[in-house]
Order: sequence, then C-alpha cells, then structure tokens
Amino acid sequence: MASKTKIKTKTKKNKKPAAKTARVKKAVKKTAVKKKPKAKTKPTPKIKRIAAPAATMAPPAAPVAPPGTERIGVVTHYYSHLSVAIVKLETGNIRAGDVIHIKGHTSDFTQPVESMEIDHVHVDEVRPGQSFGVRVQEHAREHDVVYKAKA
Repeated sequence: MASKTKIKTKTKKNKKPAAKTARVKKAVKKTAVKKKPKAKTKPTPKIKRIAAPAATMAPPAAPVAPPGTERIGVVTHYYSHLSVAIVKLETGNIRAGDVIHIKGHTSDFTQPVESMEIDHVHVDEVRPGQSFGVRVQEHAREHDVVYKAKA
C-alpha cells in the first residue's frame, strides 16, 4: 500500500470583506487632522517712488585720465593663455614704440607697445575704428581703458 500524503494548500485567513475595508477608510478620514484655514492678511501697499529732480541728480562720473595721457581706446577681449589684449581704438593713432597705460577696476599698468596685429597680420600703425591685438605684460580685463602717453 502506498502512503498517502496530505497536500497543503494555501488559504487566505486574513482576507477582509470589501465592505469592512470601506468602513475603515471612512473612519480614518473622520479622524484625520483637518488643516486650519490660512489667516487672511492685508496686501502690502505699493510704495510710490518719486523721481528726484534732474538738477539734483549727478551725471555718471567720467573716468579720470592719468596725468600726461589721453584716452585712445578700450580693451574688448583678453586672451590669458597668450597674454594678448584686443583693443578697439577710438581716437588718435598708435604706433609700435608708443607708451600705453591700461587702467581698469583691478588693473593699472604702463608699458611700451612692442608689436601689434590686425587679423593675425603684423602692423606698425593703427588708426581710429580699428581693433588690434597687443601683447601685454600684466592681466588686462574687458572694459579696461587704454591711454596713450602724450608726446
């Protein structure tokens, strides 16, 4: 005779009827903490700004040129890995050998112009309206003003 073994099947003992779980959910909703409505606050009034009369407002301060120099241009770009400043010449001419003074918020130095280039071509003289590259001894920054020593 063969022995009989019982095969156990899984039964779900903790299964709750659907109606009972719905009642529990309703009870949880009733006991949940209700949020307090936010207190109403008055909007802050806008402040009206009155412009000062034009006579009392001072014009922006013009940069003061170092003595014995005249403003000739502005640094438009600086290549730190080459130590080259790109200068946009506004007034006057500049030649190799002239002494320039570069002054800005954090830079202030004087040096002679050894060589200049326009579009990678060496030039001896630059005229107003042209942008040129000049090798500088110290770090120059955009918007630094370039002055030329008066002869």
